[in-house]
Amino acid sequence: MRISLHKISSFPFLCTFCRNSRAMSSSSYETWSKDELIARLQELEGSNNSLQNSTAKSLARKRPDSPLLAPNTRQSNKFDFTSYPRRKIALKFCYSGWEYNGLAYQLKPTPLPTVEGVIFDALTRTRLIDPAAGYDGCSWEKCGRTDRGVSAAGQVISLWVRSVLEENMNQKVAQGPTSAVEDSIEEPAIDEESTMLDDGFGSLSLNDRDEELPAPLSTPPRTCKPELDYVAILNRVLPPTIRILAWSPVSPTFSARFACKCRHYKYFFSSERLDISKMRDAASRLLGLHDFRNMCKLDPAKQITVFDRRILRADIDPVDPSTSAASSSMYVLNLIGTAFLYHQVRHIMAVLFLVGRGLEHPSVVTSLLNTKEGLESSQPGESHEIVDSKPEYQMADALPLMLWDCMYSDDDVDWRTDGYESTSDQSNDSTEDGRGIYHLLHSTRSRSQIYLALNQHFLDAASNFFPEPWATTKEGVVGIRFGGNVMIETPLGGGTSRKLQQYVPLLKRKRLDPVYVVNERWRNGKGFRRDQRRMAAGENEDE
Repeated sequence: MRISLHKISSFPFLCTFCRNSRAMSSSSYETWSKDELIARLQELEGSNNSLQNSTAKSLARKRPDSPLLAPNTRQSNKFDFTSYPRRKIALKFCYSGWEYNGLAYQLKPTPLPTVEGVIFDALTRTRLIDPAAGYDGCSWEKCGRTDRGVSAAGQVISLWVRSVLEENMNQKVAQGPTSAVEDSIEEPAIDEESTMLDDGFGSLSLNDRDEELPAPLSTPPRTCKPELDYVAILNRVLPPTIRILAWSPVSPTFSARFACKCRHYKYFFSSERLDISKMRDAASRLLGLHDFRNMCKLDPAKQITVFDRRILRADIDPVDPSTSAASSSMYVLNLIGTAFLYHQVRHIMAVLFLVGRGLEHPSVVTSLLNTKEGLESSQPGESHEIVDSKPEYQMADALPLMLWDCMYSDDDVDWRTDGYESTSDQSNDSTEDGRGIYHLLHSTRSRSQIYLALNQHFLDAASNFFPEPWATTKEGVVGIRFGGNVMIETPLGGGTSRKLQQYVPLLKRKRLDPVYVVNERWRNGKGFRRDQRRMAAGENEDE
């Protein structure tokens, strides 16, 4: 059997040999036998492998970190954090809550990454903190915890990071009043690829450094040595759903949690089929110092016994200030307080929705705050019963809730957007060239408006075939047609609601156990077992 010349010529090394050598025979390759051709192919393959091995060894001699070299000849590239200055800073940032499993770092696996976990990963990736030291090693503290689905536009953390300024060389890490993860449970390490998820916004990434972009038209003169540009460094590696907005130098004893003067939450909602005036009446009753045990979720693990919190502002305003109240369809609850309880804002909003729908009178807020005799004063024509334990009701949806701002004294923070000291004219300090934070968020908003227009047209198309489902119930409140009946609809925010055959007023519903009962049950159950495990672990360490 013979091999055709066409098949032989498909091997490049053999073709090269055919053009340059007549060592084996001066006759045509068509006269070679099968065994002769196979032998020559094996000879050429052996020569090629020898050439590749020689090339690899040559490259290895030029690369000290090559695995081909002996271990004792490799160069170590371990980053020595102790040889660099350190300083304590505060970071202000925003994030899209629906992309994450809440803010707080978790010790246990979570279905979505946490915001703190992703930021910690970015800080270690940019070598601003030592990953081996963990959260406690950099005295990590957050201002306010947000749960899964809740967003933030002005969240703040404080921590120790690497610096380039020599005056920070002898700075010592000062431990804050609490651990960085005092209310956290564990989360696994986050894979680098998982933090860079595609958000569907295409070229809105800030990492398009390959493009040639013109320099800013003018740059103000700088007179001092710059610090690291923490904002730009972190935003290069963070996903678009987390943006660092500013950083501030702070004192070694600064605490993002305890130095905060007050926190501002916003809850966005549609005014459709809601009485805004009644909701405003109910919200005004929140102002001042009150006991909010009936407007929060009790966490017995914290053993809280004092539920007094001070509300400084509780207004319901149109989202767009330029829109008149009569024509506005989107409103926002602006809630400012010195401190908040677990899920407090979402419980407050759930009660306001019931008032706005006409299912509850605004005075129900005063009753829920009246946890003992004489605690709340009655308005003319109203009487309030004592509600010492929480009635059963569902809190509002998480999606519309945002931590808008964490407020600090000007003596504690000095926010800046680059590595230089801030000036009186902050607008001229920015070196942003149009593809930075503002441009990204502006593009994101523009894309969201497209989604809004598309969804409105989907609804318009459906209206050609289906009528609106809302109707008035026999009780005279807004309901929804369902299965031939008109059911009561209780709004929960974010486009969600519950459908009920019959509505039971809040003050007539089943009550949960009083706080002291819940706390004692936890101490004798989970708390006792936790203490036993800790004692056993301590005895094992002593051994």
